[in-house]
Formats: sequence, C-alpha cells, structure tokens
Amino acid sequence: MSMSLSSDLQLLSAVTVTGAGSARPQSPAPVTFQATVTGSGTVSATVAIEASNDGDNWITLGTITLSGTTTATDGFASVANWSVVRANCTAISGTSAALSVVMGA
Repeated sequence: MSMSLSSDLQLLSAVTVTGAGSARPQSPAPVTFQATVTGSGTVSATVAIEASNDGDNWITLGTITLSGTTTATDGFASVANWSVVRANCTAISGTSAALSVVMGA
C-alpha cells in the first residue's frame, strides 16, 4: 500500500547523493523516523537523523544503516521534542540507489 505524505513528513525523497535535507518542524513527540533505500541489486545507505532547537547547531538523534537486495528499510522512535529535524544522507551505494526518509507521529 502506498500513501501520499505531507511534505512536512518527507525528510528526504529519493535522493541519490550524500548531504543534508531541509529542516522540517518536528511532529509532537513521540515521533518515528523510517528510512528506505531502493535500487537494482545490492543497495546500501546510511542516514543520520539530526535535530536542533536553533536551526544552526545540529545533534544526531540516531543513525540508520541500510543494506539489502533491491530494497531495505529500518527506523527508530524518539520521545524528545525538538524545534526542527532533518535527515542527512552520509553514504549511498548501489545501482540506481535512492534513499527516502519519512517522519511519523
């Protein structure tokens, strides 16, 4: 089943290069983060979920490491309230590998 997500919930959408996404307001805690990498054959990605109260200084809430064949997904929950969060893709590899990260309440 595929769902249409609000742009505030989509932290990264099918990115193919490393780098941080835009800051988004955090949903009220508790909140969940889910990352998915897709592609052809063996794919892998690492993403840091980062948080900030001032939008300038970031801390890592958690790191999600993914690897699989054509797709892999994982996530975690956080009970902390932060002003803004973002996803930072720190590694991605594999044929046509693309990483997406969503936030849920």
